Amino acid sequence: MEITASMVKELRQRTGAGMMECKKALTEAGGEMETAIEQMRISGLAKADKKSDNTAAEGVVVIKLSDDSKSLAIIEINSQTDFASKSADFNDFAESLSEVILSGQPADDAALASMKMPSGDSVEDSRKALVAKIGENIQVRRFESRDVKGSAVGQYSHGGRIGVICELEGGDADLAKDIAMHVAASKPVCVSEAEVPAELLEAEKKILIAEAADSGKPEEIIEKMVQGRIRKYLAEVTLLGQPFVKDPDQTVEKLLKAAGASCLGFTRYEVGEGIEKKEENFAEEVMAQVKEMEKPPE
Repeated sequence: MEITASMVKELRQRTGAGMMECKKALTEAGGEMETAIEQMRISGLAKADKKSDNTAAEGVVVIKLSDDSKSLAIIEINSQTDFASKSADFNDFAESLSEVILSGQPADDAALASMKMPSGDSVEDSRKALVAKIGENIQVRRFESRDVKGSAVGQYSHGGRIGVICELEGGDADLAKDIAMHVAASKPVCVSEAEVPAELLEAEKKILIAEAADSGKPEEIIEKMVQGRIRKYLAEVTLLGQPFVKDPDQTVEKLLKAAGASCLGFTRYEVGEGIEKKEENFAEEVMAQVKEMEKPPE
């Protein structure tokens, strides 16, 4: 059966796949549109599995707050390249998924994977379909969704690459947004000294003791030096101890006290944070895909 341009056009509109891939699928299906679509779906899932080992360290962070400000969600979705993360298909998926997470508040990755997208497909099937369409590994790296506990909630997004949600008891939405902006810029580990992970503090203490020991000073002096440096370290890594970015003459703790507010907590996501990137030649990979699509059907 002759594969016409109009048939290829229709298949492209229905699947979003490339012209050569559509023509190949129609040829293999003998011109049967539904058969071609089904085979492309199967092929797409296989491609998604093959792409799963590729490093995905680009992407976006999306924040969602319900209309009544009583529930929130923040997610990080990764792609292999910045180019893919700026595509309409990728961002439509990210937006839809954030709404699903906000309304459904899944408990874990497994629960999220089985939830339904607006299309009716599961989250996992939609992700795999996007992998097949874009040609890159797409991963939902992390998410958080919960009911708001505080009286004020603030959010801040920096270019879609850094996202922060902050909850306050007392204060107002403007103050909460200022604190969220501060968290984005200053990267505190936690709110207060009491929340600093013990292993993190112990590791820092060992480093400071070793550095002070090299000074050759008496042990009692070394102890005072370490204590002073620990206090400085705690001020650097805790939200309350940091100088406020908009007014470095006062700490965040003083700012909150003046407003009669306290910080209940914050969540800060940064795209690709902690992911070890490996060098990949995407130009070669794209050309390999083009050559594969241009092969005549067997």
